[in-house]
Amino acid sequence: MSMMTIQVGNTRYTVSLDNNAAMQALTQKLPMTLKMDELNGNEKFYYLSETLPTDSKRVGSIKAGDVMLYGSDCLVIFYKDFSTSYSYTPIGRIEDPAGLSQNLGRGSVEVTFSN
Repeated sequence: MSMMTIQVGNTRYTVSLDNNAAMQALTQKLPMTLKMDELNGNEKFYYLSETLPTDSKRVGSIKAGDVMLYGSDCLVIFYKDFSTSYSYTPIGRIEDPAGLSQNLGRGSVEVTFSN
């Protein structure tokens, strides 16, 4: 299984990646550091400068640690569980999201994605 690392401050998270075209296109851009913005008290997001391939699905529920693509250019890290009617293309899932909510904090945060 393919992996990626997300670093927030001094904390590193391992992400198990889905096997799809969006994940492959994203990992070709790594490493990258993004200033991700807050949305709805449950996610951080960043609009990429380029679009990625999509295969969006109505996921029904989000789990803390899900890393997904909204539309074709919005990278999202979810840090709380909730139900949703929105469609996303899965990128991967943080294996152990413990402390993710606290580390992402409030407002914008710098997140580094690497292989």
